[in-house]
Amino acid sequence: MSTAALNRSLGAQSVQRPNSVAVGTIVWLGSEVMFFAGLFAIYFTLRSTSPGLWAEQTEKLNVPFATTITVILVLSSVTCQFGVFAAERMQVNRTGKLLQFWKWGMTEWFFLTFGMGAVFVTGQVYEYAVLVSENVSLSSDSYGSAFYITTGFHGLHVAGGLIAFLLVIGRGFAVKNFGHKEATSAIVVSYYWHFVDAVWIGLFAIIYLLQ
Repeated sequence: MSTAALNRSLGAQSVQRPNSVAVGTIVWLGSEVMFFAGLFAIYFTLRSTSPGLWAEQTEKLNVPFATTITVILVLSSVTCQFGVFAAERMQVNRTGKLLQFWKWGMTEWFFLTFGMGAVFVTGQVYEYAVLVSENVSLSSDSYGSAFYITTGFHGLHVAGGLIAFLLVIGRGFAVKNFGHKEATSAIVVSYYWHFVDAVWIGLFAIIYLLQ
């Protein structure tokens, strides 16, 4: 009896190996967790040494504005996931009119996610400009250093995510047949984007709410 016939007779099933790209992304995000944990530790350490300075400088923060761009960023995770659902069903583009969002494909959802992320980054740059005008800069004091280092590194990660969305969208346009490999790219980018959003929720809580 052949090996194949023996496997069938024993009811053997093929082993489904985990996707190496997805596993690699998850491992890399684990290292990013440690990186941001270090930034959180720096922020809390500097805050504990200068409580008076923190009380003075946090009054300059525009909490309603920060809340608005935070909500936009968090909602972008929802639109990103809808894009993943479309990619999983191998739907690259919309099947209806532009305003029929329930018929959107991966491209439309990811473009919307990109736009929301860009609004967040633009809002963060605007906030920096306002704070600098109020003498809160990277070199002004320990609060300025902690604020710009933590939020700045996060902003760079958001910008990296925006580039990744453009690459995935471009790949969707470039390939003739959208398949499993392209869908996997969309999925791993969503992992990264959800991670970036989760990190910002933590940063927003300690910087803007726990003043």
